[in-house]
Amino acid sequence: MEIKNQKNLKVELLNMAPYFTNSVMVSYGGKCVIFDAWGHANDWIKLLRDCDLELDAIYSTHGHPDHIVAAPGLAKSTGAKWFLDDKDFNLIGWGNDLLANFGLPPMTCDIPPTKMPKSAQILNGSKMDIIPCPGHTRGGVAFYIRDINTFIVGDTLFADSIGRTDLPGGDLYALKDSIAKIYQLNLPDDTTVIPGHGEITTIAKMKTENPFFRFHTKTR
Repeated sequence: MEIKNQKNLKVELLNMAPYFTNSVMVSYGGKCVIFDAWGHANDWIKLLRDCDLELDAIYSTHGHPDHIVAAPGLAKSTGAKWFLDDKDFNLIGWGNDLLANFGLPPMTCDIPPTKMPKSAQILNGSKMDIIPCPGHTRGGVAFYIRDINTFIVGDTLFADSIGRTDLPGGDLYALKDSIAKIYQLNLPDDTTVIPGHGEITTIAKMKTENPFFRFHTKTR
């Protein structure tokens, strides 16, 4: 997937082995940022080398292992900062049994994450809004990159459903409120929405195909 835009940022959806999570790489001018670094850190390092890219930062939508497992190794090898909401710091190392099922080593955290900022400027001066979206976890966030009209939502929303809430930090009422907040952002209908798993969609499609997004009333 590549999105044309005024800032000339290249957006790639990467399903790194063992194929499970939608990771995203945004690049410009020899630098890149990675969202939800799943898989083996060494595979990412090889990819960066092959593409002649310098890693500028790593961002995680939440702290479940399938969205952060490669982040510490990448941060250690490249010197790039790894950003995670501090309410999910306690999830690091939780769920190592999931990683074992995929043949991945347990998480270690030689390089701890940096607390997520409220907003960020990424490549070529592009502004990124960082939107708190608790519910799937306490520290879930979504990233809206304005110049490429792209919304990276992790496991808060999928093309036609929502994230589960039966894992540590899950809260169905908080998740519904987060979805209501996203709806009320009034993002353009043609906004590309990249969930943590499954098909890429748009705001327009979610309005017609995702019942949880259509019925967006706050719960309290």
